[in-house]
Amino acid sequence: MTFSTTALDLRFDAAKALAHEMGLYAKRKFLDRGSFTVGFKGPQDYLTEVDSEVERRIFARLSTLFPQDGFIGEEGQGRQGAAGAPVWVVDPIDGTANFAHGAPHFCVSIAALVGNDVELGVIYDPMVGELFAARRGGGATLNGEPMHVSETTDLARATVEVGWNVRAGVGKYLGLLSRIAETGASPTRSGSGALGLAYVAAGRLDGYVETHMKAWDCLAAVAMIREAGGWVSDFLAGEGLREGNSIVAAAPGVKDELLRVAALV
Repeated sequence: MTFSTTALDLRFDAAKALAHEMGLYAKRKFLDRGSFTVGFKGPQDYLTEVDSEVERRIFARLSTLFPQDGFIGEEGQGRQGAAGAPVWVVDPIDGTANFAHGAPHFCVSIAALVGNDVELGVIYDPMVGELFAARRGGGATLNGEPMHVSETTDLARATVEVGWNVRAGVGKYLGLLSRIAETGASPTRSGSGALGLAYVAAGRLDGYVETHMKAWDCLAAVAMIREAGGWVSDFLAGEGLREGNSIVAAAPGVKDELLRVAALV
């Protein structure tokens, strides 16, 4: 099955519209603190009814618009698509811990793959009204304006987000954090890996590293970083799509040093 540029452009437009619509829905729920309860899927792995509802709505809409496409969602919505058809990879709310705690830093993340290529990525941050988007070969934008990675060339002057997860263990995380800090770089953590990576694409951060991420957390931003002139490791290598992988993303000027220091790929 071959997909034309027009067919993929239609999906890109749909992803931008859906991310915006569902982001505004999540924002309304966020501002009405009594409208949802908070649970856990595991240690520090938050879940709210809003996550599941946003994913259900995205799945339903995309299934209607593009019935041949596959779907992988963080909260369990999924479908095997037709052979060669695009596969949607969706995180309905990235930054659920922030969302649950009342911290206004979260987003809706939507990506689409064709084979092993991330064809498009869209991330919407409803609390500040920012829509990050990228189409393979078509550049990356923030609210419709072109975005580019930073021009930093010295890791000692860089700001690097060090993502946290429980899957790789505390020791591995602390070792990574220590190595980054010892370079003189400023390590940070925002609680949303998708937005952290989008900030690399926008030049707001110089790099991002994490010992293990899931595909729905990062694929949309992977498209953005590449289109914005940055470098990102091959997340889809091996079983990355289904099992997750480590990730390193960087502006070109600090790529080699960050790769050496991170020692993840």
